[in-house]
Amino acid sequence: MRLVLALSLVLTLPILGPLAVPASAAAPGRFDPSKVDTYVTGYLDRHGLPGAAVAVVRDGEIVHEAGYGQDSAGGRLTERTRLRIGSVSKSFTAFAVLRLVDEGRVGLDTPVKRYLPDFALSEAITVRHLLSHTSGLPNPVIVGPARSLEEAADRIGDWSLSAKPGTSYAYSNANYWLAARVVEKVSGQNFNAYLADHVFAPLGMDDTVNTTTTRDPVSGLAQGHVTAYGGALATPEAEAMTSGSGGVVSTAHDMAAWLATQQRDGLAPDGRRLLPAKLIRDSQTPQPGAERAGLGWRRSGAGIEPERISHSGVVSGFNAQQDLVPGNGYGVVVLLNSFTPSVEHAHAISSGIVDVAEGREPDPGAPVATLIDLVLGAITALALTLGVLGLRRAPRWAARRADGPAWRFAVRLLPQLIAPAIAVFVFLVVPTMQGNSFTSADVFRLFPALTTLVTALAVVGTGLTAARVTARIRPTASDTGGKALR
Repeated sequence: MRLVLALSLVLTLPILGPLAVPASAAAPGRFDPSKVDTYVTGYLDRHGLPGAAVAVVRDGEIVHEAGYGQDSAGGRLTERTRLRIGSVSKSFTAFAVLRLVDEGRVGLDTPVKRYLPDFALSEAITVRHLLSHTSGLPNPVIVGPARSLEEAADRIGDWSLSAKPGTSYAYSNANYWLAARVVEKVSGQNFNAYLADHVFAPLGMDDTVNTTTTRDPVSGLAQGHVTAYGGALATPEAEAMTSGSGGVVSTAHDMAAWLATQQRDGLAPDGRRLLPAKLIRDSQTPQPGAERAGLGWRRSGAGIEPERISHSGVVSGFNAQQDLVPGNGYGVVVLLNSFTPSVEHAHAISSGIVDVAEGREPDPGAPVATLIDLVLGAITALALTLGVLGLRRAPRWAARRADGPAWRFAVRLLPQLIAPAIAVFVFLVVPTMQGNSFTSADVFRLFPALTTLVTALAVVGTGLTAARVTARIRPTASDTGGKALR
């Protein structure tokens, strides 16, 4: 997959170069919501996205919120449309843990085993390690299914650490499954209920809920999409246990209240203090051994101006981004009802809105993902065309090799069997590994343009192999006559 993506990027660079124009600087002025509307609308059109919901806050107050495009019912997406926020959920999990820290019921540097006695993987892993992704827990691509945080925590016991706890940063959803499970054990509440009672309700996030798995029903949840060839295909969500790591469903309006509370150093809209300012700042400060990662948040790297405190979220059918910009007092949230395999559009849109807040003219950028898909589509069309030609020439190909031994003929068939073997592994073997809940259709929807190419190559390889073997076994009359003349 990486090889094909790299090839696609190389092929599209000559096209992208002339289109990539940096945002032009302008004198900072009063924030203009209409510029955000114009920019987001133009971005969706250029990149073929079905919709977006955004909100902008400044110094703890909402200054703009809006929806664009279509929702699942064919109506307009609004700032109150429910959308999945993916891994942005981790900042809420960290907030929940920190509330227990503030109450003296959890210690950041206390071993996780104190709260989860059955957790036997390592006694050196602390709560801080979980929240800062420095536990050494891996992040496997293939994971067995779970229906609860208890099941998720139990299955981690068979894993092996990839690094000594506290020594290096390695992003892993498992960290946040365990962190959420700590909340359950310490509070005595189901994690969904704890978030509802102690985070969402105090913040006035009335339309926000946490789900344990993607199969939990959520009324009003927008239909997710996956982009392909410049368009978007409605797609069902792959089944997964996401509580703690990516289970929150929210709206742009509610997320604005969340960012505003962060900017007010832990004060809820009604003036109640939910967390001390120190813990809020600690959560946004890089932790020991964690590179730029805080506790549920991450600082931007060198070359990103202005500096941001962020978290992104990508989940089947959805993409989200939250950004706090300490230098100018703004905060931005972008929620998309689509997922693009090669580009995080929510991050790009948020960056453009930050440009507006900074007084710069945002640039919607080149449609990189569309161009990558079109290149993959062109390769797919070329493969099918060459496959048809190969089928027509199969008798001649076999006739030229008719006098050789069968083993040599078989060896010459091997190259075209590579793609079918890859397809079998990707579409049939992967969904069975670790007993995971992915289906072949889920795998296909991960990257439609690429998986279509893999499918086309597999069909061509299988067809050519069958045609050439058939021609070897049953030569045509012309081939037989030709051999007799020789």
